[in-house]
Amino acid sequence: MRIFRDIRDADLPGPTFLTVGNFDGLHRGHQMLLDRLRQNATAQTGMSALLTFHPHPLRVLRPDTPLELLTTPEERLALAGEVGLDVGIIQPFTPELAQLNPRNFLELLVRHLGLAGLTVGPDFALGRNRTGNLDVLAALGQELGFGLDVVQPVQMAGEEVRSYSIRQALRMGEVGRASGMLGRDYSISGTVVDGDRRGRTIGIPTANLRVDVERLLPADGVYASWAWADMTAPSPRLASVTNIGMRPTVGGTERRVECHIFDFPQPGQDGDLYGKTMKLAFVQRLRPEQRFENLEALLAQIRQDMAAARSLLQNS
Repeated sequence: MRIFRDIRDADLPGPTFLTVGNFDGLHRGHQMLLDRLRQNATAQTGMSALLTFHPHPLRVLRPDTPLELLTTPEERLALAGEVGLDVGIIQPFTPELAQLNPRNFLELLVRHLGLAGLTVGPDFALGRNRTGNLDVLAALGQELGFGLDVVQPVQMAGEEVRSYSIRQALRMGEVGRASGMLGRDYSISGTVVDGDRRGRTIGIPTANLRVDVERLLPADGVYASWAWADMTAPSPRLASVTNIGMRPTVGGTERRVECHIFDFPQPGQDGDLYGKTMKLAFVQRLRPEQRFENLEALLAQIRQDMAAARSLLQNS
């Protein structure tokens, strides 16, 4: 996939078949839309492209609104590339861009991307105050020379697959339901930072992850997880158990993500993870976070959690 950081830098010859949006999570509904987009491009011997935004439009339009993102723009494009799209654009979202009317924005797409087709969902709109609804887009398409293809949402178990629904599931710790809508395990990445090093003293060392504050973490609790110990180099998937929460038994004062990787380090691996970027994928919540009477009771429960996680991951 070719990646550009601004529409104006692309200057594609066209015909380009494009979709525009945040695509947070790039879930099964998004994937079906991208598959249709790719088919449209192939049928017309054109290129398929996805345009997303950074920062998130809410960060500019409503800066006081807290964000709970499922993916970074780079992760969205990487997933779109796996689907088979040709081009990805991470467009800077600025107050000036937000003020463009639908015609002005679409003229940019025609001029710099060779826009021939726009593939969107049924509630899509663009331009200042979202005035570019489907009727407006269809009319502008006839005038500016691009087609409009509307793809209906995906339903799973009677529920429409949406980023909002995935966030709801994660807030409840229902990572399996979230993964079903995503089409993959929900994952986060972070830098391994220094912690209390209490795990080392009991023989269960953990990696303490610093995760971007705008990234949505699943509900507090203990999870069976997969870990990639170092994302800067080829890294195998490793079975692990992860705790998210305040650690009330030891008087924790901040929410943390702590992961214990089973059988680590393996041959050829560096056991020192500090400063490295680590990825975690959540498979199943084992239990909510709880306070124990003492460290002995906590340690006994941790051992049970480890055994449960090992068993679950061996069969997944």
